[in-house]
Amino acid sequence: MMDEHFENSESLAQAMTEWIEFYNNRRIRTKLKGKSPVQYRELANQLAA
Repeated sequence: MMDEHFENSESLAQAMTEWIEFYNNRRIRTKLKGKSPVQYRELANQLAA
């Protein structure tokens, strides 16, 4: 996304929304035991309950 040029603010906002969704929901992290940040947070909440 850093090297992309956007024609208007709407296309920039769409790209940012897609990146945030990927970063929080689909990006798998080894440090998080092979889970996405959202999956790991849900697991932590279940274990804390």
